This record gives sequence, C-alpha cells and structure tokens, in this order.
Amino acid sequence: MNTKTSALRARLNQPGLVVAPGVFDMVSLRLADSFGFDALYMTGYGTVASHMGLPDAGLATYSDMVGRVTAMAGMARTPLMADGDTGYGGLLNMRHTVRGYEAAGACAIQLEDQEFPKKCGHTPGRRVIPTADMVRKIRVAVDARASKDFLIIARTDARTTLGLDEALRRAEAYAKAGADILFVESPESEEEMRRIGQSFDVPLVANMVEKGRTPVLTRPELEALGYKIAIFPVTALLAGVQAMTQVYQQFKDTGSSAGGQTALYDFADLTRLMGFEDVWAFEKRYAETE
Repeated sequence: MNTKTSALRARLNQPGLVVAPGVFDMVSLRLADSFGFDALYMTGYGTVASHMGLPDAGLATYSDMVGRVTAMAGMARTPLMADGDTGYGGLLNMRHTVRGYEAAGACAIQLEDQEFPKKCGHTPGRRVIPTADMVRKIRVAVDARASKDFLIIARTDARTTLGLDEALRRAEAYAKAGADILFVESPESEEEMRRIGQSFDVPLVANMVEKGRTPVLTRPELEALGYKIAIFPVTALLAGVQAMTQVYQQFKDTGSSAGGQTALYDFADLTRLMGFEDVWAFEKRYAETE
C-alpha cells in the first residue's frame, strides 16, 4: 500500500488549498521535496522539455513518462501527482497507463480529453474527443486502479475551442463517470473561475501558468473561488531558465563567472541536497583497510 496516496486523499478532505509546485527533473524534485508541501506535480511540459528537449505536443510516449514517474515518485517523500496526458492511446492503453503510473508510485494521475497527439493546455490548436469517448476512458481508469485512494484527475480542454459551458458539461460527465478531481483547463477570467467553483462539489484544480490564459491568483482568492488544488507547473522551470540565461550570457560576454550578478545556490548546499553526505558516511563505514 502506498501510504503517500492515502495521505493525499486524506489531505483533500481537510480545509485549505493544496499547493502543488511543478517538478520536472530530479534536481527540482529533490529540492521541492525538501519543503514539506502537501503534494508535488510532475509537469508534462517541463518533464518532456527537460528529459527530451522537445515540446509537450504528444511526442513523449508512455514509456518515456512512466520512467520519469518511477524515478520521481521513488525518491520523493511528498505525494506526487503525475501528468498522464491522454492515456497514450485507446481504452486498453488507458488501463495500462493507470496501472503503470500507480505501480510506479504516483498518488494521482491527470488524464485529459484532447485528441491525440495532445498539446500543452495553454497553447493554441487543441481539439477534444467526444464527451462519450472520454467518459469511457474515465470509467476504464477508475476500474483499472488497484487502490481507491489512487486519484483520477479528469481534465477537459474544451474551454478554449468550444466555450466554458461545454467545458462545464464535460466536467460534470467526467465526475459522474467516477473522476475524483476535476480540472477545467484554461478559464480566461476570474469570473469564469468563479463559475467553475460554483458548479461542482468535488475537488477542483487551478492551473497557475504565468502569462498563460488563466489569471494567477493568490491562495485566499483561489480558496474563495472554490478551488482545492493549485498547481504551478512551470514557475520553477521559468525561473531556472531565466537564471541560466543570465549565467550563459555572462560567460559569452566575459568568458568567466567572476563578477556575475546572478544569485547562485550554495555549492555545499547542493552537495548535501544531492545526497553526498550519505556517500561519505558509506565510504567511511566501509573504508578499505590494509
């Protein structure tokens, strides 16, 4: 039994917003894991970017992503929610994906109703499958899980192309199909977010993407609108890329890091974060002697 999975489900029954920062590689995973969040979110956008150097446009396979889930969930003390895209195919693929993510140690899987190949939720050109098809996929996902504590997050991308009313109808259908958490992607105003919050009594995800389609709100504002989970999938990635851009520009301009103005994480702290102290203790305990 995955105790982190049951802990996340229990947390959703308690008051207050669950803040789930995005993690995209093993460094971000280890760092975020050290802060004591209620949950972490394995972002598809960031994971595909960091692992493959490619856009989040349906290019990553199930094998690519379940490997990342295995590595991240296996190391994290914090419950991990993981992006499962469209389930990587039809109904049989959906069953395989849910079983694989759960066995890999994820505590929740996010599944969306886009056509394959999918696209990142805050980019244009997304198209969705018929509601009835996604309902069947959600039912398969619910039946496929080994534990009822493993959470099924149903996401609809219908808002951008078909409007908010259609997105709300789809979310309601997905809840009736057994989804534990609803994710109405990319509402475009605070008023739209309020309508979403007033429409459901199951936990709702707010996707906070800086300069995306949805306004980025504070914790009290999200709670007041009825949201239970706030994911910040790319904030840390954007910050990291901005800092790296400054560092690389410094190298290009001067040929050295001397005099650089970019704030740097302490090397000794990074060494500890990566687990070198355990290596040193091991080597001391098992040191070869003459």
